[in-house]
Amino acid sequence: MEQQNNIAELRNDAWRDELRRGMKARERTERSRVHMPELDPELRSHELKKEVNLGLTKEQAIYEAGRCLDCPNPSCVTGCPVNINIPTFIKNIERGEFLEAARVLKETSALPAVCGRVCPQEKQCESKCIYIQRMKKEPVAIGYLERFAADYERLSGNISIPELAPKNGIKIAVVGSGPAGLAFAVDIATLGYDLTVFEALHDIGGVLKYGIPEFRLPNEIVETEIDTLRKMGVKFEKDCIVGKTISREDLLEEGFKGIFVASGAGLPNFMNIPGENLIGVMSCNEFLTRVNLMDAANDESDTPIQKGKKVAVIGAGNTAMDAVRTARRLGAERAIIVYRRSEEEMPARLEEVKHAKEEGVEFLTLHNPIRYEGDENGRVQRMLLQKMELGEPDASGRRRPIEIEGATEWIDVDQVIVSVGVSPNPLIPSTFKGLNVSKWGTIIVNQDTMQSDLAEVYAGGDIVRGGATVILAMGDGRRAAAAMDEALK
Repeated sequence: MEQQNNIAELRNDAWRDELRRGMKARERTERSRVHMPELDPELRSHELKKEVNLGLTKEQAIYEAGRCLDCPNPSCVTGCPVNINIPTFIKNIERGEFLEAARVLKETSALPAVCGRVCPQEKQCESKCIYIQRMKKEPVAIGYLERFAADYERLSGNISIPELAPKNGIKIAVVGSGPAGLAFAVDIATLGYDLTVFEALHDIGGVLKYGIPEFRLPNEIVETEIDTLRKMGVKFEKDCIVGKTISREDLLEEGFKGIFVASGAGLPNFMNIPGENLIGVMSCNEFLTRVNLMDAANDESDTPIQKGKKVAVIGAGNTAMDAVRTARRLGAERAIIVYRRSEEEMPARLEEVKHAKEEGVEFLTLHNPIRYEGDENGRVQRMLLQKMELGEPDASGRRRPIEIEGATEWIDVDQVIVSVGVSPNPLIPSTFKGLNVSKWGTIIVNQDTMQSDLAEVYAGGDIVRGGATVILAMGDGRRAAAAMDEALK
């Protein structure tokens, strides 16, 4: 009888534990997702350097972390290109162990403060969250929490440096200091290699500096990540164009045993329509690089940018949103996104579209420019738009735009910024003899190891993909570092 009572008591205890766990889970799922505090749209639309998103408070971060259900098989991790241990870092935030959360992030992510700001979490980790997959609710705000943990570490002054293996004396070169190059640098430096990063421009950071405005990614954040690399012993050579200033043969003669090419996709695409050579028509790359890296918004600059009053940006990706929002901040009275598909097909992050709308940007969808005309001085004055409709999906999965015959309209513009994609920088593919290059100009590599047909040359990021998010480029860098280390061993 006593044994039966003990068994019954154990069953009751187990039932009570299960009930408590169930109650806790229900309380978690009843919480609403926190919303990131933001600068007022009217204020921020005139501020080029003030960050729009303000970050979570400690209380908000702990509350949001409490929504995580700590799934036994966390699908959010499989949605992350660098496989961050998402449940662990979030649970550390929930416990108030913010520095530990940052340390967990840095086990797999070289740039957590950057990724927390610019990664498309809604298409990656957050899209795999159980809240979306099974409950049809808003996912845990993984990106917000990543940003919080990284910012907390930075502001605390207790920035952790990865543990370094003993130096092995083997020299490795990295071409380009964008996200792929920096992620590779962190991993390969950790393994004890003597690393030098060669950057063609006068500032370190690649697309993180020249391509993304400070109102979305402050330079201070990028500099903090780069400073960590310097503390790890990584050397940086600026104003050095590999393939021109220094060749592959020069690097090999100087004793470099491996080269990781992360030179990006800096060659802008145009539409090849009449009038593209008019003054005031420029690529998005030129516009953002001059503003972000060359102080061109300053009228006293050596290379001041034209500040249009009626600005059209052609395209609807994140870069297009950066450009049109920058144009608003430079004084555009009318700033328009012109896109040949509907809003539903826009590749830009939903947050970037939301912010653009709040800041007064107009969206002219289902329109495509077919001609620009200028004044007697050769400056763009107006553009002819072709109205479009959507057909069946194309190879990208988006519905194909089709011209509506005879349906055109003119609109007045004094500046046009073209953001219809980029092509890989052709310098490395043309000067590294023996590389296998695709018809699009990308370097062909083994997708598992990122190794090219030249045994010592690995590559990743836009130079391989043609176009990549920050986190995908970082994933390439990490794979290349692991494979190069294995090969050199």
